[in-house]
Amino acid sequence: MGLHMTGWGILASLPFLLLAASHLGALHPAGDSLAVFRPWLVALAALAVALLLARGHRGAALAGMLVMLASGATLLRAWLPAGAVAGGGAGVFTHYQKNMSYRLADTAPLAEDIRAVAPDFITLQEVTYRNARLLAVLAEEYPAVQECPFAKVGGVVVASRWPKIAGSGRCGAGRGMTAMQVETPIGPVWVIAIHLHWPWPFGQPAQARGIAQDIAVLLDEDPAPVVIGGDFNMVPWSHLMGMMEQASGARRIGGVAPSFPLPKIGAKIPIDHVLASTDGGRLERRPRLGSDHFGIVARFALSRGAAGQ
Repeated sequence: MGLHMTGWGILASLPFLLLAASHLGALHPAGDSLAVFRPWLVALAALAVALLLARGHRGAALAGMLVMLASGATLLRAWLPAGAVAGGGAGVFTHYQKNMSYRLADTAPLAEDIRAVAPDFITLQEVTYRNARLLAVLAEEYPAVQECPFAKVGGVVVASRWPKIAGSGRCGAGRGMTAMQVETPIGPVWVIAIHLHWPWPFGQPAQARGIAQDIAVLLDEDPAPVVIGGDFNMVPWSHLMGMMEQASGARRIGGVAPSFPLPKIGAKIPIDHVLASTDGGRLERRPRLGSDHFGIVARFALSRGAAGQ
């Protein structure tokens, strides 16, 4: 009986071990892969705490409860919006982020939605010959465009209603990042589009480190406010997203907008994000419009001359 209870106790403690490991992305990218499932691991941990208490394992239940509460706190912090947009004016901007899907053939609904939102900046992923007509349709409203090839699923694009500063375009072909600087009413602003690979064991960790370094160098050479929109294929409470914020000096506009339904499971996870050189802002989710990703729209204020780092 003792061996049976010991084996049962180890099994019941598994959610706590996985939860703890989901915080170790700085040590190994597998931690961030587990972080994707942290909400469900917290729920499993709550059930495990109840079962351990029912079996009289109070010590294990208490230890597990501490891990569960600490993990739940990270989710809560990510979910709560940080600050609000202060009124209107020259320093208030709107950003539309969208993974279009390389399969998308009819871009008319997306063009209509973008026009309805009337953003200042647009970042797109999976731009291919099938859906690139969107850029031509919106060319009058968004004449400033920077494109860059990425992978078989398509390239990354930045578009802006504000004029592009000559010579500012950046394209890391195959790296999943493109950037340009635009002249806005508050001065130059960097706008960056990112598309990361899937998490470990796929190629995301090395790609993300390279892009973070590229952004840090870019802003060191030419400091200006920065806006980053992307399909990061990673959740906001991960080590990777913290690394991106640190490299850019920008903050993720929050709370959380679940933007991608997991295949076959259907549960939606937040992997599309907008970061900006600001103290807060509002985030809303837009329809999928033929893509497998929802669009997200961020509204925030930028200050003249606020450097990205």
